[in-house]
Order: sequence, then C-alpha cells, then structure tokens
Amino acid sequence: MTDTLLLGAVAYDPKVVTIWDGFQRWFAARGLPFDYVLYTNYERQVEQHFAGAFHVAWNSPLAWLQAQRVAKARGRDCRAVAMRDTDQDLTSVVVVRADAPIRSVADLRGKRLGVGAGDSPQATMIPLQQLAEHGLVGGRDCEVRRFDVLVGKHGDHVGGERDAAKALMRGEVDAACMIDGNHLLFAQEGTLPRGQTRVLLQTGAYDHCNFTVLDGAPTALMQRFTDLLFGMRYDDPEVRPLLDLEGLKAWRPGRTSGYALLERGCEQFGWLQPFLQHMAAG
Repeated sequence: MTDTLLLGAVAYDPKVVTIWDGFQRWFAARGLPFDYVLYTNYERQVEQHFAGAFHVAWNSPLAWLQAQRVAKARGRDCRAVAMRDTDQDLTSVVVVRADAPIRSVADLRGKRLGVGAGDSPQATMIPLQQLAEHGLVGGRDCEVRRFDVLVGKHGDHVGGERDAAKALMRGEVDAACMIDGNHLLFAQEGTLPRGQTRVLLQTGAYDHCNFTVLDGAPTALMQRFTDLLFGMRYDDPEVRPLLDLEGLKAWRPGRTSGYALLERGCEQFGWLQPFLQHMAAG
C-alpha cells in the first residue's frame, strides 16, 4: 500500500465509479499510482480511515467534523488538504410557497418544516441550526418532517431535498430546506415551479467537501497528489471532463473555517455524540 496512494470515498451515486476511474487513469499517466476504495456510508469510511485502510478521504462536512473530533480524542493530526472551488461559500435556504401567509421565521411556529436526510448538513443540520439562532427550535417550536433518503451519505444524494420540495408543493409541509443550488435546480426542472415559491431564510455561508488526511499518510505520495490537483486547469481538454464530472473548475487548498455553522449545530444539538461514542467504544 505504501507505493500507491489510496483514496476512500462514498458511493452516493453510480457516477462515483466513473469519476474516480477517470482520476485514476489521469494520475497514473503522470506517475502517481492511485487507487480508491468505496464505502456505502461516511461513518464506515471515517472508521476505516482511522483503521489505516486508505490514506486520504473525500469527506462530507459532517465526516470532516467526525474525523477531526476522533483525531483530537486520540491525539492525532487531521488536516483538510484540498477542496473544490464549488465547495466554498455555499448557502442553504428555507423556502415557502409564494402564496403562504408566512413572512418571517416566527410565522413558522407551530408549522411543518420539511428537511432532507437526518444527516444532511445542507438540507437539515445547518438550516435547523440557523433557524434555532433565529429563535425557532425544530421539534419544539415546529414539527420537523425528515425525508430520509440514503441516510449515511450525508445528503450527497439530493433525493431527500427533492422529496421535501415536492411535499411543499403538495401542501404536506409549510416550508422546505435545501441547498441554494438545488433550489435553482428544482426551479429549472419544474419540481418547484418558477414564481410559486419564495425564500424565507438564507443561511450564512459554509463549506462542503474536502480531502482529509491523517498523520502517517505517505508524504511523497500526498505531495504529488496535491501538486497534481492544484495543477489541473479547466481549459485543458483532457482535464475538463474530469472536473465537470466532479463539479468544479479549480481545486483550492483545504480550509476549515467554513465548517463553523455545522460545528455550532453539532455542539448545540449533540449530533456528533453517537458516532464519537461508537468510536470510543471501539
């Protein structure tokens, strides 16, 4: 394993195989032996990262926090080494029907709120955290209806958000939470017909996925990996299809300040505790 860089990633969609197969060929052509291991959920991926099954993880925001907390508890170093340009400065929205008499967060009191999967940072956790900071605590001040599609994949599958949006249009919930980009997508595809919804609340900015590395990863392989990533150019006809598949135009150095909203929510609502207890018991 020491002569090949191994990546851990979650198979949230069949295209994941196409994506990493493409990167594998591109890296190999430039002298970096590269392979990947797919997991069905982020919890298993984080667990196996600490077990030494691979060198670098493609982590969700929640998986990053899980890894960071476990590393801290075990006295290990955990770093975010790279992320996509499209992983930075995202927002989520709470959407209501355009004809609804809901004009403020306070008007959601006693109403039904549709969210994505329970472990989705963008469609559940961050919106709930932001609503709580505006004085509305989900489950106490309003009913929260979760659309749990592919739990364990941390909302990478947009099915839960789409189901929440559909429920909003059917009148089954009074508001729905989703990442801003999917709000636009749902309007384009007709799930949320144009002009029939409006944004009640937009969250603060946050970051999404990153490549996470623990201490002990092979230094030379990791350096070559990041050098190749940061050297990719969108105007290169060989590179562009790979970047399009992964949804970016440029790789950026990893940063962790963009996880503050999710971290505050985890501290307030204890969302990390079950996993941390599981890892401590192991």
